[in-house]
Amino acid sequence: MPFDLPEDTLALQAVAQAFARDILGPKALQWDEQKHFPIAEMRQAAGLGMAGLYVREESGGAGLSRLDAAVVFEALATGCPTVSAFLSIHNMVAWMVDRFGDDAQRAAWLPGLLTMEKIGAYCLTEPGSGSDAAALRTRAQRSNAGWVLNGSKQFISGAGAADLYLTMVRTGDEGPGGISAMLVPGTTPGLSFGAMERKMGWNAQPTRMVVFEDALVPHDALLGQAGQGFRFAMAGLDGGRLNIAACSLGGAQRALDIALAYVRDRRAFGRAIADFQATQFRLADMATELEAARSLLWRACGKLDTKAADAGAFCAMAKRFVTDTGFRVADEALQLLGGYGYLADYGVEKLVRDLRVHRILEGTNEIMRVIIARQMLGAAR
Repeated sequence: MPFDLPEDTLALQAVAQAFARDILGPKALQWDEQKHFPIAEMRQAAGLGMAGLYVREESGGAGLSRLDAAVVFEALATGCPTVSAFLSIHNMVAWMVDRFGDDAQRAAWLPGLLTMEKIGAYCLTEPGSGSDAAALRTRAQRSNAGWVLNGSKQFISGAGAADLYLTMVRTGDEGPGGISAMLVPGTTPGLSFGAMERKMGWNAQPTRMVVFEDALVPHDALLGQAGQGFRFAMAGLDGGRLNIAACSLGGAQRALDIALAYVRDRRAFGRAIADFQATQFRLADMATELEAARSLLWRACGKLDTKAADAGAFCAMAKRFVTDTGFRVADEALQLLGGYGYLADYGVEKLVRDLRVHRILEGTNEIMRVIIARQMLGAAR
C-alpha cells in the first residue's frame, strides 16, 4: 500500500502552499488584529478552484477527493487557519447544494458559490442545542406564500456577510426525522443578525447569531425532501471534521516551523537553544505527533472517499486526535519561544488562539468519543 501522495495531489499542495505563503501569511496578523474578513483574497483562492474542491466537475467544481481537500486545507492553514477554516465551511455549503439540491437550485447558487461572488454560511447550532443537534427548535411552517421561519442560530461563521444561509430547521415532529434543510438568501425579509461575537481566536471571520422572525422563503427553498435535513447535516459534518482537522495540522505545522527557526537562532548559555538535548527531544516529539496525526487524517479521508461503513467513526477519530494534537503542538511551540512566543509579532500566539476552537466546533471532542464508542459497541454486538 503506497503512503505517499499522488503527483496530482502534490501539485495541488504546492499551489495551496504558495497561496498561503504569498497571499494569506503576510496579512494574517493584520486581519486578526483588525477583525477583517478577507473576501477579496478568498475570491482569489476561488479562482484557483478552492471554493468547490469536491463539488462535481459537471457542476463546475474541481471534483476532487476528500484527501485532496484535506491536503489543500492543511496547506492553506499554514498561512491562516481562520481563513482556511472558513473556506472549508464555504466548500461544505457548495457541496451540499450540489449533492442534495435539484437542477434549479444548483443553477441558481453554484456559479456564484464557486467564484465566491456569493458567500455561503452553514446554520445548524442553536443557543439551546449545540452537541444535541437533533433537538434544534428553529421552525419552518409551510404557508401558501412559502416557508415561514422563526428561531435563531448561534456561532454562525460568516453571518452578516454571507449571501446564502444553508439552514437546518424543524418542519415536522421532534427528533431527527422532523428536520429539513433550507436555502435562505441573505436578502430574506425577517432575517437579522446579532452583535459581532468577541472571540479568543478566529478573528478574521465574523461570528454572529442568525435570527429568523417570520422570515419568508419560497417553497423551492427546501433542499431535498422534507425530513432529510438531519441526514444531510451528518453527511456534511463527516467531511467538515476532516477539514477542521486539516486546518489544525496546517496551523500546528506552521507553529513548529516558527519554533524550529527560532531555536536555531536563539542562544542561551553560549549555545544555540537547538543544541540542547531537551529542545531536540521536544522538537522530535512535536514532529512525530504531527506525522501520526496526518496519517490518521489521511486514512479517515480514504474511508470517506470509499464510503466505508466505519467512515463516520474514523472521521470522529481523526477530528478528536488531530485537533487535540495540533493545539498541543502549537502550545509547545509557543513555550519554546519563551516570552517572545507570547508576543503577537511572531504569530505563534495567534495560532494557539485560532486552533483552540477546533476542539469544540464540528462536534466537540467529547462528542467525537461518544461517536467512536457507539461504533465500537455496536460492532461488538
